[in-house]
Amino acid sequence: NKQLESVEWGEFKLEKLFNGTNGDFDIKQKHINDKGNYVITSGIKNNGILGKTNVKAKVFNSKTITVDMFGFAFYRNFKYKLVTHARVFSLEPKFKISKNQGLFLSSLFHFINKKFGYENMCTWEKIKEIKIQLPIKHNEIDFEFMENFIDDLEKNYILNLENEKQKKKNAYLSVANLTNYDLTSRENEILNSFINEDIEWGEFNLEDLFGKSTRGKRLKSIDRIAGNLPFVTAGEINDGISSYIGNNVTVFSKNTITIDMFGSAKYRDYDYGADDHIAVVHTENITKLLVIFITIAINKSSNTGNFTHSRNFYTKDADNLYISLPVKNNEIDFEFMETFILIMQKLVIKDFVCSEERKIKIAKHLINKNEQS
Repeated sequence: NKQLESVEWGEFKLEKLFNGTNGDFDIKQKHINDKGNYVITSGIKNNGILGKTNVKAKVFNSKTITVDMFGFAFYRNFKYKLVTHARVFSLEPKFKISKNQGLFLSSLFHFINKKFGYENMCTWEKIKEIKIQLPIKHNEIDFEFMENFIDDLEKNYILNLENEKQKKKNAYLSVANLTNYDLTSRENEILNSFINEDIEWGEFNLEDLFGKSTRGKRLKSIDRIAGNLPFVTAGEINDGISSYIGNNVTVFSKNTITIDMFGSAKYRDYDYGADDHIAVVHTENITKLLVIFITIAINKSSNTGNFTHSRNFYTKDADNLYISLPVKNNEIDFEFMETFILIMQKLVIKDFVCSEERKIKIAKHLINKNEQS
């Protein structure tokens, strides 16, 4: 904004800056064959690129701007053809321009699409006398300013992407209480043993492990008082949290597991209330990583499609449930369980970072490549 405010501006009629031309052949979908030149049509989907065709039609130069019947304008850094039925025309500058200058010029058309639509289609005749403002220096168009301004925008865009990636990475590591997402030699060993199915498993009764599960109490929607306590009911939307209440209800401890009437198990890392369709498994006395692993094991055994509106999952079903856990020397292998969840957290964060790095790489490629597609 400071750059835009510091420069001097002048007004120019579009017809003084561009020559407007239409296509000469009615290119249709049947002509699109992924050969030849790109074809430009109306609309903003894929920047108006319909596909490629080698059908005989006028080829327009690169470093030009297309404007469609709705007034949407795009800079084209490649040669192309135009459909005629969708009313797209080409604007060729009356001076040489670079890619950055073309992007700057096309951005100045942003207001035109507010003027046109199906009932009033945009044409070169309708807009050629419209005036746009361009940066000037010594009463001449300041092409250097346009070049540098777009260059700065692109650099700042990449910088913002990189900063955002780092912020999110740090946030995810902080939530998981990690300093990095690199796997240790022991973690790699455990991961490989899981991949190679070199794990022994045992069956364990849920009540034997954690005692009897408990059940929430019905609280009709009309009786709920607004507050801060998450109130858990059956369902997947918002992890089953239907509202936040201030009622005097039983508060279940964080680091426990809920199983709803359909058998869907979820880990809760916060205190909460629950209705009578929720069974609570009391895992509050073991570590978070172990509880997350056990939640997965419970869900695998309980969320099988056997429980519906006509056949609800109740606390007795939780007490009778058997889950599979890893064992070592006939004992539950708690080290494997904790380490496995830690590995999964690291891999998820690593996958996110790699995804963000791919976005940055693609953005740099699109900015730096010579041909736009």
